[in-house]
Amino acid sequence: MQTTITSAANPKIKQIRALRQRKEREQCGLFLIEGIRIVGEAVQLHAQIETLIVADDLLASPFARELVAQQQAHGVATLPVAAEVFRTLSQKDGPQGIAAVVHQHWEPLSAVQPTGELCWVALDAVQDPGNLGTILRTSDAVGSAGIILVGDSTDPYDPAAVRASMGAIFAQRLVRVSLAEFAAWQAQQAVLGAAGYSIIGAAGHAPSEYQAVRYRAPLVLWMGSERQGLALEQQALCDQLVRIPMVGRSDSLNVAVATAVILYEIFNQARAQQAALASG
Repeated sequence: MQTTITSAANPKIKQIRALRQRKEREQCGLFLIEGIRIVGEAVQLHAQIETLIVADDLLASPFARELVAQQQAHGVATLPVAAEVFRTLSQKDGPQGIAAVVHQHWEPLSAVQPTGELCWVALDAVQDPGNLGTILRTSDAVGSAGIILVGDSTDPYDPAAVRASMGAIFAQRLVRVSLAEFAAWQAQQAVLGAAGYSIIGAAGHAPSEYQAVRYRAPLVLWMGSERQGLALEQQALCDQLVRIPMVGRSDSLNVAVATAVILYEIFNQARAQQAALASG
């Protein structure tokens, strides 16, 4: 039996608490999740869990208790802590007594290969972790393969991004590249012609509205940063540009909202095409 940790100054607890900081997460390649739902999602989607953190006094859910027992049976390390210690790790108003330290998972850009997925989403220098988490959730909802983070972007393993993703962080593939690397990859796709990915960019002054374009796989939807959108240099890398029409005083949408609008158009076009093929 492991001894329950009763001090928030315990070195293991301090190390786990440090995962709130991006620098620490990037150095060790780990991140922290908290709550029954998201830990359950991590287990179901076979995320690599390093340690479960359990506060028995707070763990009222039978499902959560069974989840812990199953993971212990599979050899996953468990760290028992007192309720007060767990609260020092928690960012929830009502801690549920279960958290986990999980390994990050990144893929190289070379792994982006057509496999029948709806599309990929590329994000240029997205800065808000809540926006990124919301885009992860929407991307998963429509069947997009994952997110390509271009340039200096926020961390998808930031606690706010993880919470906003509602577990999609474990279902979506993640790639991180510089603009130069993305441009070189785009040039390779252009050489492949129809077999390569087309890049569809969103820009406020694009000539075509997003619903007027036929989206054909394989494709990457490239969305600009919250402040500036896609720069002219980035727009030049796109095979086509689309815009979302607006008639009110606002001249732009939140990047997570704009991404969702276009993703669902891509999704609905794909569904219509599948229905047409099925009907003969």
